[in-house]
Amino acid sequence: MIIKPIKIGGLKLKNNLFLSPMAGITNSAFRIFCLEGGAGLVASEMVSASSLKYASKKSFEMLKVLPSEHPIAVQIFGSDPEIMANAAVHAEACGADIVDINASCPVKKILRSGSGSMLMKNPRLMADIITAIKKKIKVPLTIKFRVGFTDKENLSVELAHIAEESGADAIAVHGRPVSRMHNGEIDLEFLHKTASRVKVPVIGNGGIVSAKTAKEMLEAGCDAVSIGRAAVGNPRIFSEIIAELNGKAPEYTGDLDKVKMLNRFIILNSELYGEIYGVIRARKLVGYWLKGLKGGAELRKRFMFAKNLNEAKTLLLQYIEKGIL
Repeated sequence: MIIKPIKIGGLKLKNNLFLSPMAGITNSAFRIFCLEGGAGLVASEMVSASSLKYASKKSFEMLKVLPSEHPIAVQIFGSDPEIMANAAVHAEACGADIVDINASCPVKKILRSGSGSMLMKNPRLMADIITAIKKKIKVPLTIKFRVGFTDKENLSVELAHIAEESGADAIAVHGRPVSRMHNGEIDLEFLHKTASRVKVPVIGNGGIVSAKTAKEMLEAGCDAVSIGRAAVGNPRIFSEIIAELNGKAPEYTGDLDKVKMLNRFIILNSELYGEIYGVIRARKLVGYWLKGLKGGAELRKRFMFAKNLNEAKTLLLQYIEKGIL
């Protein structure tokens, strides 16, 4: 059985299918949906350590963890060991079950600050950050990076060894290089070489959209996998994959259920962030959620003009009542 419980540091998780951190998407409402959908671990949006240093209200809001969203990894990014260590302390105090270091983000704005995947080019600094954080927190510490910066470049083997030696309790590796962002094939060979180098759990990431792709990554030697964009719009993908890989018939989410789930998500989002901002925050997910549905493109277009919860709910109910599905 390749879908199984897993332990990271002292934390026991019910299965080895995780939700990946995604900026602007993995907020509290979405994390709750993914836990209900079978995820063994969810992750926050990445939080700036520097912003926490300067007491950013928005960043501290992003650290908040509700009782219903455990177990959760809170991801932080930055390039100063002391500032990162202090950010990790805040994350732990706010309820993080795991603190995760972002050394994988390929966005230029993050790279210019020396953070994200730029840490891959400075292994010594990466090691110092891990060591500094490890001294200050009691919860497990993980780090996420990519296989390399360019095609056919494998930095992850050496980085994994350094991360383990510095005290990381698990290592997540995105199977594409920085240059490919989120496009192109996953390098399973590089993931296999990386997983075989270390004793701590290795979490594979990138391109997982089905039971087949999850199985390929697990069979390449990864102890767990994390799912990102494929979970957006279908938070039940975790239970679907678990069922299929455990030899059971999965209960796939139908189109009607997707729209009903979206309606519930918008309501929860509005409860957390207010009716206006909650609807605005939901806009980023709507396109993913309605992809492939008959009339979904038109509904998405109209949703962009919804100003509050009532307008958003009315649109979705009208869609269901018209029998478009």
